[in-house]
Amino acid sequence: MGLVRVRLIGLSLFTIFLIVVYGWRSPAVDLSIPFDSHPLPPSLEQWQDPTDSGDYFDQIAPPTFGHLVWSSFPVRVYIESPEDPGAENWRDLVLDAVMDWNPYLPIEIIEDSDRAQVQIFRRRPPLQPGRLRASSAEARYQLFKRITGNDSYILVHRFTIWLSPTQSGKYITAATRHEFGHALGIWGHSPTATDVMYYSQVREPPPISPRDVNTLRRIYEQPTQLGWAQMKV
Repeated sequence: MGLVRVRLIGLSLFTIFLIVVYGWRSPAVDLSIPFDSHPLPPSLEQWQDPTDSGDYFDQIAPPTFGHLVWSSFPVRVYIESPEDPGAENWRDLVLDAVMDWNPYLPIEIIEDSDRAQVQIFRRRPPLQPGRLRASSAEARYQLFKRITGNDSYILVHRFTIWLSPTQSGKYITAATRHEFGHALGIWGHSPTATDVMYYSQVREPPPISPRDVNTLRRIYEQPTQLGWAQMKV
């Protein structure tokens, strides 16, 4: 799913951003970039599950370049402020749902969409090739090589989340929690309906569960190519 696109989108004395993938398809692994795990953020390192609920880490399928983890914090998030009728409290609902994840990974809400690592829009997700209709909510990533001024580059990513305007109330909250879980690195679904990352919508959306957090922590313990510097050839 998703088309590979290569496009130069920014140029300055110190930084170039090059999109090498957009959507769900992974590029070939660049063996020159190291695979390694980043230190756990303190909030996840200190997490204790008093219920010993386990996780669904075996359901996570990372791209070929490793798990979609963030290595610098807080994660910068932009939330669109729609002005159309019927969307008066949309941003508040989305903001609350995003910040439900803040106890586990630090999050900062910003107003500059260009600086955001995660962008959230009140729009129907773009139709993907081979699909007859778009989903009601979706998260996709873009992969960049950020070239710095010291002849090296870092593999980084950005997420875009689309939430359909047809959703309302608690289903906006549920969809936001779920898609933002993907954006934080949970690239898969839970088989259990009491988890936020359950693969299907339920009548009474659950809060973030210990299993969700246990899975998130395991993901952040894994090696990835994201966030590591590599010298340009």
